[in-house]
Amino acid sequence: MADTQGPSFRLPPAFEAWFAARGWAPRPHQLALAEASLSGESALLIAPTGGGKTLAGFLGTLIELSERGATNSGIPALHTLYVSPLKALAADVQRNVMTPVTEMGLPIRIETRTGDTATHVRQKQRKTPPDILLTTPEQLALLIASDHAAAFFADLRCVIIDEIHALTPSKRGDLLSLGLATLAEWAPACRFLGLSATVREPEELALWLDVRGRTERPRIITASGGVKADVDILISRERIPWSGHSGRFAVAEVYEAIKAAKMTLVFVNTRSQAELMFQELWNANEDGLPIALHHGSLVREQRQRVEAAMAAGLLKAVVCTSTLDLGIDWGEVDLVIQMGAPKGAARLIQRIGRANHRMDEASKAILVPTNRFEVLECRAAEAAVEAGEIDGEGVRTGALDILAQHIMGRACGEGFRLDELFEEIRRAAPYAWLDWETFERIVDFVATGGYALKTYDRFHRIVRRSDGIWVARTARDKQAHRMNVGAIVEAPMLSVRLASFAVKAGLPASSEQRALRAGRKLGEMEEYFLSLLTPGDTFLFGGEILRLVAIDGMDALVMRAQSDSPAIPTYNGGKFPLTTFLADRVRKMIHDPAQWTGLPDPVREWFEIQRLRSAIPPPDHLLVETFPRGGRHYLVCYPFEGRLAHQTLGMLVTRRLERMGAKPAGFVASEYAMAVWGMEDMRGLDMDAVFHPDMLGDDLEEWLSESALMKRTFAHCAIISGLIHRNLPGTEKNSRQVTFSTDLIYDVLRSHEPDHILLQAARQDAATGLLDVRRLSDMLARIEGRIVHKPLQRISPFAVPVMLEVGREPVFGASALEAVLREAEEDLVRDAMD
Repeated sequence: MADTQGPSFRLPPAFEAWFAARGWAPRPHQLALAEASLSGESALLIAPTGGGKTLAGFLGTLIELSERGATNSGIPALHTLYVSPLKALAADVQRNVMTPVTEMGLPIRIETRTGDTATHVRQKQRKTPPDILLTTPEQLALLIASDHAAAFFADLRCVIIDEIHALTPSKRGDLLSLGLATLAEWAPACRFLGLSATVREPEELALWLDVRGRTERPRIITASGGVKADVDILISRERIPWSGHSGRFAVAEVYEAIKAAKMTLVFVNTRSQAELMFQELWNANEDGLPIALHHGSLVREQRQRVEAAMAAGLLKAVVCTSTLDLGIDWGEVDLVIQMGAPKGAARLIQRIGRANHRMDEASKAILVPTNRFEVLECRAAEAAVEAGEIDGEGVRTGALDILAQHIMGRACGEGFRLDELFEEIRRAAPYAWLDWETFERIVDFVATGGYALKTYDRFHRIVRRSDGIWVARTARDKQAHRMNVGAIVEAPMLSVRLASFAVKAGLPASSEQRALRAGRKLGEMEEYFLSLLTPGDTFLFGGEILRLVAIDGMDALVMRAQSDSPAIPTYNGGKFPLTTFLADRVRKMIHDPAQWTGLPDPVREWFEIQRLRSAIPPPDHLLVETFPRGGRHYLVCYPFEGRLAHQTLGMLVTRRLERMGAKPAGFVASEYAMAVWGMEDMRGLDMDAVFHPDMLGDDLEEWLSESALMKRTFAHCAIISGLIHRNLPGTEKNSRQVTFSTDLIYDVLRSHEPDHILLQAARQDAATGLLDVRRLSDMLARIEGRIVHKPLQRISPFAVPVMLEVGREPVFGASALEAVLREAEEDLVRDAMD
């Protein structure tokens, strides 16, 4: 039952005086969480942005530590562990929590431990722990895998998990959940506090937080009050394109909005778009406004400079990705601009909350659709926020590769007994499903590599001692594990460094025979993108135009340059899928003409001509169009289920069309549609047979067994599980070495042990992530017997955006790409709309 009422609990006089001195009064939900914390209860706080969640989480700890006085033995012991999904958030929280500690003169030591913390500082923290340690899921996993970890955590009284809603849907959440279950075992007096923004199913989060496996769930405290966000959609005066995601056409209007605000966060969905939008805004910046760029590939020092400038109120705008999604309080931000559709209502609410960051003041946001379909998505997101409806999934099924990593970590630390660890793991909600047979198979995999690999000594990582405790086999196995902890497998990266030249001895300074040197690091970029460039090519990075000089080992050496058409970096990560919830709203909007009245004239006209030339069926039907164009024949369908599900659908449909003799030559998927092309006319095909749900049976299995995607997925699972190490003492494997190793193992296992636990893990990963099989399955079941097939003589209006995706190259200069798209668009639109 959610607790929304303020308790009778009162703060100690010193704390009441501190609140009063700042002109504040503690909110009821802050008092309720403090009371729960001090009584030893675990609890989940659900509060909107600006509701003081962080202070609420720490209040009980600060009170308890301030009152320990004579009862304190004087021996340093860790009292509270704060876990954040972001390193920047941990640093920001340290600044904010130190404020009351300093102003009340409390004898409390607070420190941060992230991947950026120096080694000697970490060693000191192990010997003399602070009272409060702020950290990340990966660092908690490292601490658990260290010597004497149980003793280090024995006196732990409180764990605070911030932005818990952002962690639970991912493998990082799986890793953290297992770590919390371990802490619950080692520190019986510890309570667990979760801090979350507004979510669809608070009970699911409470279940995830319940790592003691008690029948009574942690208390749910819901903050009352709050003001609805002020959300507008910017319908540009310029022509809205049919395809593309850059938003370049609206830059002048975005710039005017930035000028009118105090400080603006311009959110984009990918790092590529961040680089392009920053460059476009900088070109439009006639007033010399201080505008900065922030994304995860930039070097840490640059991100920190931007964050410090924001905190000091020195910037007018920051173009950013999800690196600034979460609850850092920047104070001066009063406007959020979302470039492109947000892909989910919960993500939009999270980003909107960066403006004002005060619960009682409306956050102001502007959504900027970058193409015509995104107008609908932005409308759907706006309506969802207005109605207070949020998307979200339940507790996920824990990943097997993460489980293997955790088991190895426990062996590197205290060691474990099989039966005790099994019960501990099952108390972590993502692994409540775990059966003894699967657990034994995972332990055997960590111990031997599994049946097909056990003859190779290097896969033997843990052993069972005579007392029945499993431990790491060697000190090197421990070190290798600690160097590779984590749930995120980044695409192979190269360091981007400024090139400098040193004159070789005995040669004049003007000589071309000079030695290249790697200078200051600017950040990191995906090896894939840089491999498509040749020395002399220019590209955008870190808000600058750079020229590639050379690739030297793991470094890309560059120089600053000028260019009219630098390439836009492509990143395989960071692309959000359209949520099921928002996709459903978009479908209903498209299929209900009554909702067209509020749409811009060009979009409404587009729908009306589509209905005239082809069809717009009910939302539970699937429209399939077939038509000839340019010597090819096309099949286009409009599931509105997101790019991942559509890519899987395209793979399976092309296999089926091959068997039908249609000779498909390729397919392309967008967020909204999927198009297949070939040389044979497809207008006479039985579409109920083409889209029959049985394609998710043998067709899917056959395709997966042959797919390069499965090899990539297996490689990720092999790295996370510890079967293959990217980092080893004194060495670092490059991407080609890792790929060779994992491909070889994959082929061995497929031939000799097809039911190997790691192949099972890879199939599970592919189905739930890269392929979105569950969503595709739901869609195929929904449309069975409800397919509307329209054989056409020419392209329809709805087909124009996805047809513009056909044959698009991944790397282009921005202006060149736009010119190509514009020419293709004019041709397609003329045929579709005339």
